[in-house]
Amino acid sequence: MTGPGPCRPASVGTDGLGRRSMLGNLAAQATAVGVVFLASLLVARLSGAEVLGEYALLRMLPWLTGVVVSCGLPVASAYFLAGERRDDPALRPTLTLLAVAGAVLGALLWVLSVPALDVLFPTVPETQLVLVAVTVITQLLTVWGKACCQGRADMRGAGLVIVAEELLFLPAYGLSLAAGLHGSDAVIGGLLGGGAAAAAVSLGRLAHTGFARGWGRPSASLGGEVLRYGARGQLGNLLMLVNLRLDFLLVGMLSGPAVLGVYAVASKFAEVMRLPAVAMQYVLYPRLARRSPRLAGEELHRLLPRALALTAALAPPMAAASAFVLPLLYGRDFTDAVVPACILLGGLAVEGATAVSTAYLFGVGRPGTNSWGMACGVAVTVVLDLLLIPPFEAVGAAVASGSAYLVTAVVLVALARVVAARGTRSGRNRYVQRTRSLRHPLPARPRRPGRRRARGPGGPGHLARLPARSADGRDHSA
Repeated sequence: MTGPGPCRPASVGTDGLGRRSMLGNLAAQATAVGVVFLASLLVARLSGAEVLGEYALLRMLPWLTGVVVSCGLPVASAYFLAGERRDDPALRPTLTLLAVAGAVLGALLWVLSVPALDVLFPTVPETQLVLVAVTVITQLLTVWGKACCQGRADMRGAGLVIVAEELLFLPAYGLSLAAGLHGSDAVIGGLLGGGAAAAAVSLGRLAHTGFARGWGRPSASLGGEVLRYGARGQLGNLLMLVNLRLDFLLVGMLSGPAVLGVYAVASKFAEVMRLPAVAMQYVLYPRLARRSPRLAGEELHRLLPRALALTAALAPPMAAASAFVLPLLYGRDFTDAVVPACILLGGLAVEGATAVSTAYLFGVGRPGTNSWGMACGVAVTVVLDLLLIPPFEAVGAAVASGSAYLVTAVVLVALARVVAARGTRSGRNRYVQRTRSLRHPLPARPRRPGRRRARGPGGPGHLARLPARSADGRDHSA
């Protein structure tokens, strides 16, 4: 908490964003993954594979609608609340106004898109799909509140929201089943109830930590800066999502559902190794945003080898475990998933370097540079998927994705090093220079002693010599 005073915002965060915060975030992410697995298992057992597919889409599409319509507001909120603008009294009301506007516009867009959604949800009535628009609002507010906790270094609050947004679906789903609903009706009831509860937890955490204390008036210029930053950052997140899931679509189209099932098991197992990298990126992003360009660059060079060594060390034991765990959990029919899983783990071995580079680029205000790195990975994925999946099926898809992970890491590390070198020379990146000039102009350069601007014989703007003065300030020229 900051010192007292009605005009100074309450900030729960400190610069202690270190190992303990990463471990806490890792525990929260792992718990959320376990809850999602349990929820998917319950839906599959009680309602079948078709409803399970609808559940997966209904979890993802409303979230995607909200973050796209809001121009990546959660990503931008974390950056601005952690950076040099965090004490600006106009920042938090501006972010809140943008969150409300994005939630409303996202819900309206969802309602207008309901006729087109019949292709994805052929068994769900349109009236229920219209009702799902509420989850666009609740998911955006939940994710935005979590990002605000992240930016304010409230990692305990962020971990609470990470777990709550997945866990609260289970009691809401149970209540829907107890009320006599079944199939997709119960799933939608669970998403509505759980989403509302998660949004309440997220916003309640902000209220509890003084987010609304010392507000000023919203700023249109500041809002424009937030949206521009968020749009560039969200592009990279969408490209990362494409990089992670495009192979699923192409395997299903080119090799059939049986091969897709094997590859999905291999991919899900391999992606468990992303959890440490995700935790590192989540904590380092606001930590680096609070640093000067020089210190952020020094942390980049210090943390890159450590993060790379961590994920590289995890790959061999994970690969060895896949030979036993996958057949044990899924049966002998999924023994063919072992080789693709090992290949994917080889590509994800460099995920630590990717996480640190991404956190650095976002933290110094260069999200567009990060998007270029992600785009390189997507290009590799598309080309290699089309070349390798038809002849080699799941193994070919794994080689394509593993190669894309490696290329993405190499490109992002190179870009981050270039930005760090330029930032060290210039002292501030281009984006922050423009942001500072809008609200916090630099003081005028002091004039040289003994000179002033005067309207003399040479005209306005010519320099005139002042009388010489001694150290006591008196004029001794006479």
